[in-house]
Amino acid sequence: MWYDNSMKQQELTTENVLSRLPGPLLAWYRENARDLPWRRTQDPYRVWVSEIMLQQTRVAAVLGYYARFLDAFPTVEDLAAAPTERLMKLWEGLGYYSRARNLQKAAKIVAERGGFPDTYEGLLALPGIGDYTASAIASAAFGRREAAVDGNVLRVVARITDCHDDILDPKTKKAVRAWVQAIMPERAEDVRVFNQAAMELGATVCAPNGPPKCLFCPAADFCLGRLRGTAEVLPVKAAKRARRVEERTVFLLLRDGKTALRKRPKTGLLAGLWEFPNVEGVLTEETAPAQVAAWGLEPKAWRNKLAAKHIFTHVEWHMTGYTLEVTGDGPAEWAWVDLDGLETHAVPSAFARYCAEARERMGEQTWNEC
Repeated sequence: MWYDNSMKQQELTTENVLSRLPGPLLAWYRENARDLPWRRTQDPYRVWVSEIMLQQTRVAAVLGYYARFLDAFPTVEDLAAAPTERLMKLWEGLGYYSRARNLQKAAKIVAERGGFPDTYEGLLALPGIGDYTASAIASAAFGRREAAVDGNVLRVVARITDCHDDILDPKTKKAVRAWVQAIMPERAEDVRVFNQAAMELGATVCAPNGPPKCLFCPAADFCLGRLRGTAEVLPVKAAKRARRVEERTVFLLLRDGKTALRKRPKTGLLAGLWEFPNVEGVLTEETAPAQVAAWGLEPKAWRNKLAAKHIFTHVEWHMTGYTLEVTGDGPAEWAWVDLDGLETHAVPSAFARYCAEARERMGEQTWNEC
């Protein structure tokens, strides 16, 4: 066995190993691919929506959102004309809300021009579409030979070629894209699924967060990482910077069966979404009443203290929250919403713990009033 592996390693080089991948990969994919709704269509609109939703989001989390989104906006024209508040409410909980805003910006452009551009360059010019997404849509919807390289593909290629370069380095990604571009098949029906096949291999077999499942891999016979015993330490990634921690104090303010929400600024983190009033820093039971008074409100009863944490890409929110009943109106720009109103306002998942508490508290008040 050692002799066989040694001979294989002499025969295989980084330059030629990837050229062996397309045939086995496509055959494996057609036998093993997960049945996902966006793989049953060549409609550029549906492919595009799926690709945007799948950015930094698990497939299992996207499935329900994808179906509801297309029920609400079955065409790009419907999305272009949609009220922003409704769009953001449908996106609620999916995160990275700038994706939804860019979807609508791009939808308006596509609707005005009468259809999607069918080239990589044309797609790349739309808001919210980068190199990977343009390539993925161009190949899946239009059969263009454009290599779509995401984290799954980077990992697959690094292991197959035994590449120890940092995959977070743009130069490495550019090189990998060129390598994959060179081996893409010629037939349109193969081109449409090749990128999906490479990503599927990385998601299900040559997977992250654990050893690769080499026994089930179509590239096992020629994967240099497997033959050299390096697959489990690949890919190489430079250490990420630690997230910045921000302390916040959140107020769940209840008044006559309603709770207070305010809109975040139009730019920055969670731009334009609704939130429970909050301030930077940690306020104690002794200092929190002064903030309530500063908003022009008078506390009637303090009900609960709730701690929560939410992790964004580059920052963590550590939240201390207070539930209390108040009198007064608060700032003019606030909205006081009942249970139905809470369901129509887009409140990001960062405040999920406080949304749940608000539903429970307002439900109790509604029941008591009956």
